[in-house]
Amino acid sequence: MVIEQIKMPQLGESVTEGTISKWLVSVGDKVNKYDPLAEVMTDKVNAEIPSSFAGTIKELIAEDGDTLAVGEIICTIEVEGGNAEAAAVSETKTEAAETVAITPVEQGNKARYSPAVLKISQEHGIDLTQVAGTGAGGRITRKDLLKLIESGNIPIEHSRKEAPKQLEVRLTAVQETVPAASTQSAAPVNKQAAADVNIHVEVGDIEIPVTGIRKAIAANMLRSKHEAPHAWTMIEVDATNLVEYRNSLKDEFKKKEGFNLTFFAFFVKAVALALKEFPQINSMWAGDKIIQKKDINISIAVATDDALFVPVIKQADEKTIKGIAREISELAVKVRSGKLRAEDMQGGTFTVNNTGSFGSVQSQGIINYPQAAILQVESIIKRPVVMNNNMIAIRDMVNLCMSLDHRVLDGLICGRFLQRVKEILENTSKSTTSIY
Repeated sequence: MVIEQIKMPQLGESVTEGTISKWLVSVGDKVNKYDPLAEVMTDKVNAEIPSSFAGTIKELIAEDGDTLAVGEIICTIEVEGGNAEAAAVSETKTEAAETVAITPVEQGNKARYSPAVLKISQEHGIDLTQVAGTGAGGRITRKDLLKLIESGNIPIEHSRKEAPKQLEVRLTAVQETVPAASTQSAAPVNKQAAADVNIHVEVGDIEIPVTGIRKAIAANMLRSKHEAPHAWTMIEVDATNLVEYRNSLKDEFKKKEGFNLTFFAFFVKAVALALKEFPQINSMWAGDKIIQKKDINISIAVATDDALFVPVIKQADEKTIKGIAREISELAVKVRSGKLRAEDMQGGTFTVNNTGSFGSVQSQGIINYPQAAILQVESIIKRPVVMNNNMIAIRDMVNLCMSLDHRVLDGLICGRFLQRVKEILENTSKSTTSIY
């Protein structure tokens, strides 16, 4: 018998951790390869973790509600067919890895510290040997440390006072084991926890527990606002011709194709065409360089009652308006039925948000990190407009609001980009634009 490990997979770009929402197996259960083991929530997707092996569940290291970093062990499986030598090698490797990770503390489940736990303890000087863990087998979780920090009752490491040089060496070694993404995402979560401490609860107030996915959304939004200097610009578009063209097609289109021809599909197509002409917008900040992406993959924001997801329409510039409308419909159904896959969320290079669907006429979006910009498509409303001949006409007008990362983009290039999107939309009609 060989003991194999199942680790938290990366369920999307920039995803650094996942929360076990529900275990689908118990210790002792027999599973086949690819059988679902657990349901996991991240800020980007709900997904099932499949088994990589056929065998028997040996240990569930994480519990329901635990948040684990990508690559952290969530359970072990006893696999049949391995020989004694392989088992011995596997056991030796496991013991060696545990020895490296837990040198400063006692042995056991409690000492299996995740990268997130190590990072938080390093930042706040927490002595992990004095912390009572609530995880499986007394294991210390990230939530345990956040509760300690909120309470202010933090057990300080004695070695910090007695041997600062030795501590500095140990912390350096620990830091090297923490993935960069986990390091970056931990600080905003701690700041949020600290900010919530002094809220006074009155009689009649309702305390709503924050779900794992809500915490993940909060952490990513804070990260974007803290790291990316947001700037904002807006342009007004006369969509009268577009509205007339789409309304003339929608009923027949629905009967023929089986899904709706939405205004949003026209906006996504216009943005994709403009991105092709202004590739600087289709970029990402990467520290000492800017990465200009070749593919134009449009992330679209889809909301549920308690979460926000950003599935991706890949190579949107190469798709027809009909093809984009089909993908918008299919992705929205997947989100609302909980069937969105990790691959549906990956590869986005620019985000378009249909804020107009709930009546908004002006908004400032938070950039979908690590992208460089996000465009909000507001409500199409009828307004009196002064025309070129100084006559007043009632026109269908829409605001396009753009948030940009000023490290990557400047006002000039974004202004030109929005002007091009405006031009494409205002010239959309039966004679100029095919939906097929």
